[in-house]
Amino acid sequence: MEGTVYLAQKPLKTRYRHTPELATVTDHARTCGGALDDPFRTEVEPMDGCGVVVPIGTHAAVGGPHEAPTPGDMLCAALAACQDSAVRMVANLLGVKLTTLEVRVTATADVRGAMAMDPNVPVGFQAMSCDVVFTVAEGTPPALVAKLQMASERCCVVQQTLKAPPKVKTTFSTV
Repeated sequence: MEGTVYLAQKPLKTRYRHTPELATVTDHARTCGGALDDPFRTEVEPMDGCGVVVPIGTHAAVGGPHEAPTPGDMLCAALAACQDSAVRMVANLLGVKLTTLEVRVTATADVRGAMAMDPNVPVGFQAMSCDVVFTVAEGTPPALVAKLQMASERCCVVQQTLKAPPKVKTTFSTV
């Protein structure tokens, strides 16, 4: 597995150096079902067309049954998965052998904002933490471990997006 990321990325980096516009990708997801008269449940298809459908619930703190992952859980999952991938890929590039890896993301929100109870309470998470716990093979130089940590945080697309969020444009249409 050593060098796997390097070998996969080498032709991509060459292509992107010559044609930078090819480096721009677009990810997407769409809701795709559920009974419209049920205010607490829906389904989302990440990467629409992929055939994977994830049930989505509503948090108990806003009146839902919280029997399926909520959108907040999915945001935490996206950050955890992205940070995990970044650590694995950077470790592979650096030749660092990981022996354990767990990423745990926690997000905290005061739901009074979402429930329009207090205009002074913002809608959204007020705090998020991303805790990465890992071990590396014995004998790995501390400087290499530090480089792994720094590069893994820098390369995590979801984390960097949350730290410097893009403008989000919402449109509503009726058909």
